[in-house]
Amino acid sequence: MTDRSVEPASFRDPSAAVFYAGGRVLRGLDTRAAGNWAALAGSRTFETFSGSGGLVGTTAADVDGLELPRDFAVVLEHTRVPFVSYPYEWTFEMLRDAAVLHLELLASALEDGLTMKDGSSFNVQWRGSTPQFIDIGSFERSAGGPWVGYRQFCQTFLYPLMLESHLGIPFQHHLLGHLDGIEPTEMRRMFGGRRRFAKGVFRHVFLHSVAETRVKAGTEAMRDDLGKAGFGAELEKAVVRKLLKLVRSLRSRRADSAWKEYRETCSYSDDGRSAKERFVRGVVDARPAKLVWDLGANDGAYARLVAEKAGYVVAVDSDDVTVDAMYRSLRADKVDNVLPLVINLADPSPSRGWRGEERKAFTDRGTPDLVLALALVHHLALASNVPLPDVVSWLRSLGGSLVVEFVAPHDPMAQRLLGNKRAGMFPDYHVDAFEDNLARRYTIARREPLPGGSRTLYLAEPR
Repeated sequence: MTDRSVEPASFRDPSAAVFYAGGRVLRGLDTRAAGNWAALAGSRTFETFSGSGGLVGTTAADVDGLELPRDFAVVLEHTRVPFVSYPYEWTFEMLRDAAVLHLELLASALEDGLTMKDGSSFNVQWRGSTPQFIDIGSFERSAGGPWVGYRQFCQTFLYPLMLESHLGIPFQHHLLGHLDGIEPTEMRRMFGGRRRFAKGVFRHVFLHSVAETRVKAGTEAMRDDLGKAGFGAELEKAVVRKLLKLVRSLRSRRADSAWKEYRETCSYSDDGRSAKERFVRGVVDARPAKLVWDLGANDGAYARLVAEKAGYVVAVDSDDVTVDAMYRSLRADKVDNVLPLVINLADPSPSRGWRGEERKAFTDRGTPDLVLALALVHHLALASNVPLPDVVSWLRSLGGSLVVEFVAPHDPMAQRLLGNKRAGMFPDYHVDAFEDNLARRYTIARREPLPGGSRTLYLAEPR
């Protein structure tokens, strides 16, 4: 085993390291962390949340014959997460549900004499519509005093939720721009005047930022100030309960997006939609895939369709309101193999963090067996001005088979996108040019014009 198999983001915890071997996800613990693990493993919290899926599956690992990155007191093995995602790719309700899970775990741990040493939203991943806490190393025996992860929880969970709930501002770009989350002083500036009295703001933003302007965060003096503000050790459980009540009460009141009702306003006829569904179903029936990416997923209808045969589907769309509706639907139906994400494919999540390795770019987190690009090409080419050859080349770089839809310039949706563009701006955007570019990089296995005469579906196999 080489150092390259060590998870790049795990260096921030000196007491543990996550590494990979032969498809296995392993976590090595030093002596102190091993003692904390033993306390967690014997707790009611571990039994309850492991049983519900709220905690990542964890067992003692058999490492005979493995060359370990360094000496460990204990090595654990985790169930692999199907696809890694990050909080800046989640919807409002996904972030809120992840925050609720985090606080419920903490509240339970406190009853067992344990606490958490951090409060980062990056400690949560997803199995379909179910959040799962993955950082087993975060648990430790409680020594009393304020929760040390409170500040981090506020910055990466509570403040982004407040931003959208109280001000109607989507949080995704704020989290993408700063992996440590939103600073208390930044939040205070956004919540001036009467806004400071919005639910939870005075206590968790104003008082927090006042303390930070007086002393440096993380010092003993800072903890003393937080204690005076109501975060003393004797109130730790009560504070967590109040935080949990606050987070559960937050709601996004943003107006419906322009794309939320897309399926009711798009240019498909009933016959066209049925033909499209038959085409996609025929592909997945003939070739079940372990991992499918549905790019431009909208309300997730086709993601659900392919999920009937696929192992796991990552459903991506740029509109967070639409994706949030998709998430709520998946959660209500308990769909466990479709992961909805908010990603602008013209500007997808890049590599982030130390040396650009802590958080991988979206396209570096796996290779799909099948890519769905339905009603996507015209958005990239006409709305984002990406040259058609570049669109096809990018799709080919993802790997896997491709089901792609070409929308002709005279289609009502294409006309809508062209409405604010200069006439003649896209002379090479036509079906012949698209098929020529597609044939250079793929073998076109199937071609089917849809009823209506403005859209064509293709099944393409990589050359």
